[in-house]
Amino acid sequence: MFHYTVRRLLYAIPTLLLISLILFLLLDLAPGDPTAQLPLTIPPDVKERIRASLGLGEPIHIRYLLWLQQFFVNESLHLISELTGWDISGDRQRVISWQTRSPVVDIVIQRLPQTLWVVGLSYVVGIAIALPIGIISAYRQYSWFDQVGTFVSMVGFSVPTFFTGVLLIVIFSVHLGWLPSIYDTTHVVTDWNSFLFQIRQLLMPVFVLALFNAAQISRFMRASMLDNLNLDYVRTARSKGLAERAVILVHVLRNSMIPVVTVIALGVPSVFGGAIITEQIFKVNGLGQLLIIAIEASDIPMVQTLSFIFAILIVLFNLIADVIYGILDPRIRYD
Repeated sequence: MFHYTVRRLLYAIPTLLLISLILFLLLDLAPGDPTAQLPLTIPPDVKERIRASLGLGEPIHIRYLLWLQQFFVNESLHLISELTGWDISGDRQRVISWQTRSPVVDIVIQRLPQTLWVVGLSYVVGIAIALPIGIISAYRQYSWFDQVGTFVSMVGFSVPTFFTGVLLIVIFSVHLGWLPSIYDTTHVVTDWNSFLFQIRQLLMPVFVLALFNAAQISRFMRASMLDNLNLDYVRTARSKGLAERAVILVHVLRNSMIPVVTVIALGVPSVFGGAIITEQIFKVNGLGQLLIIAIEASDIPMVQTLSFIFAILIVLFNLIADVIYGILDPRIRYD
């Protein structure tokens, strides 16, 4: 397994380089100009000097290589300097946002806790809800629990998150006044009352995303459990006198988790980029809102860096899923 992991990490290097090149070319060819939002009274020659100061006057291959150096080398050295206190980064040029003129990675790190609090927590809650529902629905197929679970899953997966979010705001914020409609990113938990307020403002966005995630994962869990419940090894385990709970939770569940792990692992990167609409509805100052603002402002360094970070997460969690396969199923060996 160790040698396989090392090989996959080495294979990931050219894969990520190819992805970075495609992202860079797509964003470079996309319509949009960082000087388009400047006042019309600014002379054209001044706008050209502004474009040159942003590095847009260089050939495309020079700009791509410069971005690679800034992202992989300069940002890494700066991160090491921040963690250790050693001044090894010097005055190396970092990836700078055109909109804020601040380092992109610093802005991402500032926004990351909000995304993890809301979107990350909703994903964990969705998994915790989906797995038991899928297991029980498969074990009690066509029962009332299975019927209710299927109905809720279909509704949760079919209804878009922007409709669910607005509906909850209308009910619990406008009419009942129980929950705040806007997520306060500046709120700091200092005592019990502030902790309760944090829970209250988390309830609606977490529920909206958790319902959507749980609906998808529970369907995969149910289908995978049904595929394994009638196999020979399950009948053999029962004939040996094993308790029904041991048969379900040890034998069937372990083999059924293999396809579900793929869905869960590959869904983690979407946690950071796929909740853009929900963050906009509840005004969560996270990565999704940051990406929207960057796109509207034609902030190519910000959009490119965020998109590439999402690509890195996809490649990384794809590798994690493959490693978990070998842990769940001893028959799977990569070495």
